[in-house]
Amino acid sequence: MLDKEGIAKRIAKEIKDGYYVNLGIGIPTLVANYIPANIDVVLQSENGLLGMGPFPFEGEEDADIINAGKQTITMLPGSAIFDSAMSFGMIRAKKVNLTILGAMEVSENGDIANWKIPGKMVKGMGGAMDLVASAENIIVAMQHINRVGESKLLPQCTLPLTGVNCVKKIVTELAVLDVLPEGGFKLLERAPGVSVEEIIKATAGKLVIDGDVPEMVI
Repeated sequence: MLDKEGIAKRIAKEIKDGYYVNLGIGIPTLVANYIPANIDVVLQSENGLLGMGPFPFEGEEDADIINAGKQTITMLPGSAIFDSAMSFGMIRAKKVNLTILGAMEVSENGDIANWKIPGKMVKGMGGAMDLVASAENIIVAMQHINRVGESKLLPQCTLPLTGVNCVKKIVTELAVLDVLPEGGFKLLERAPGVSVEEIIKATAGKLVIDGDVPEMVI
């Protein structure tokens, strides 16, 4: 199975040259550390930054330079800082090519729940609802099963929704899956050492398997 770093490494392979990319809170922030050196990508942080770099080394942190999750980050040459109104203007105007988000649940028709668990205090939904409403390409980085072994890839989400029918691809510790337009998770790749049978057992929603499923290359 993949750890969080492994999920981030695999998602980084989905980023194309020239993309503007928004990284959500959690595992998606790690993607910044694994973008291939031979492509030109601009990372956007919704708190008002274009040109986000990888996490700083210990001892080199600047408390004034943070991402939307309040983690210290670095800035690349040519970076730009602006207010959140302009940042969300970029998002709502569909200037961002790819959005990478974490999730607590995803349904087989691409619904996503990633902002609230009933009964637990939250500060708000942040920018997630704007991102899922505006982005044309959303990849989710998440755990396939929860702490008690229950699937988080479901026929229908049980938690409050962030967005409807918006997720295109999912990368978990077990697999890479596409969300099909007609509904269902299509298994594209399996994590190193993980069998198709294990993925079937861990997926509560409709799982589509077409032929041999290759092991992913990280």
